[in-house]
Amino acid sequence: MKKILVFGSFDGLHKGHLNLFKQARKHGDKLIAVIARDSTIKKIKGRAPRYPEKTRLKKVAEHVDKAVLGNKRNKYAVIKRINPDIICLGYDQNSFTRDLKKHFKKKIIRLKPYKPHIYKSSKIKKSL
Repeated sequence: MKKILVFGSFDGLHKGHLNLFKQARKHGDKLIAVIARDSTIKKIKGRAPRYPEKTRLKKVAEHVDKAVLGNKRNKYAVIKRINPDIICLGYDQNSFTRDLKKHFKKKIIRLKPYKPHIYKSSKIKKSL
């Protein structure tokens, strides 16, 4: 059984996220999503998420085989714990990806965008 791992804030689940899950599923049998912690989002984006981590976790869990919260101290610890066969990254995902190859020696796939002019979280939030 091939385990696929995806990461994200998923702060307001939209069609772009659902397409990410669909694309990632094509690469394996079990899709696991790591949900960014509230503190991590605040650190990276300079603001708190719109929805708390447990709410985001619950929503994502409806669309994947398993959803887990990231590790507050070591962002790469979840990779070691889950031991996926493949990590799929969103087309615009940059946080924590620079050093990813140091922590994960298996296959990393960059997925294609899905209508990025519409379904990009930062664009959706601006329209609210």
